[in-house]
Amino acid sequence: MVRNRPIGAAALRAAGAAGTLPGMSVTPSTGTANLKDSYRRTLERIAAATERSGRQREEVLMVAVTKNASPDQIRQIVELGQADLGESRVQQFVHRVAQLDEFMARHRSLGRATAKAASTLPEKVRWHLVGHLQRNKVKQVLPLVKLIHSVDSLRLAEELHAYASRLDHPVDILLQINAAQEPAKFGVAAPAALHLAEQIDTMVHLRVRGLMTMAPLSEDPEDSRPIFARASEIFNDIRDTGIGGDRFNVLSMGMSNDFEVAIEQGANVVRIGRGLFGEPVEEDVGE
Repeated sequence: MVRNRPIGAAALRAAGAAGTLPGMSVTPSTGTANLKDSYRRTLERIAAATERSGRQREEVLMVAVTKNASPDQIRQIVELGQADLGESRVQQFVHRVAQLDEFMARHRSLGRATAKAASTLPEKVRWHLVGHLQRNKVKQVLPLVKLIHSVDSLRLAEELHAYASRLDHPVDILLQINAAQEPAKFGVAAPAALHLAEQIDTMVHLRVRGLMTMAPLSEDPEDSRPIFARASEIFNDIRDTGIGGDRFNVLSMGMSNDFEVAIEQGANVVRIGRGLFGEPVEEDVGE
């Protein structure tokens, strides 16, 4: 349990709606019925973990990571009411956004939805970039993204700020921290997180909203607990300084294999891909 809880997911959704937010194959493919069941079971597990952590279900937001999903699966999960989607690869991110925008526009203009589908289809989809972002890809991402989870250097922050300044549009970001101290993983070192947050906080077109971290892949979710506890501690330390003000309220951690432990340690955003869409052929960053 964290000392200062991140803001609830309902507030994140409301902020996102107001514009101020808080190609691998799959084996086997998840069909429509299976996806619906996976979606329901995942939401139930999130609710149970949230209750165990002494919070309300509305305080945790799920981002459905679509990197291993087919276009049909993405459309299906949006029709189930999922409004927050995430991608880890920039090229695929841009392609997915365009595909779904076309689907949403057609869905509305042709009135092809049933009354039930229309009642669950979100008014707008919010896209999250959860994978590593190279500086030369910033221009492709900024017009499309609601929240970037993976800012891990001052140089990337400066590039984002420069382009956001030209757009005259503030960009919401999370600092990715390497709480597990894995040499091969992206993320700012834990002791340097506060200093980087202070530097970014001076950039008028960037809004540092919180932290993101990933634990090493393990068959035992409990192995992730000390990593998430450390990230939660860093989150509180930064928040206590007043950096970001009330907007510093997002703690993104936990994926398909360990999201329940992450919630118990204070996460209010979890990133679920394989648990919804099926097992990937190989692992990648972000989920």
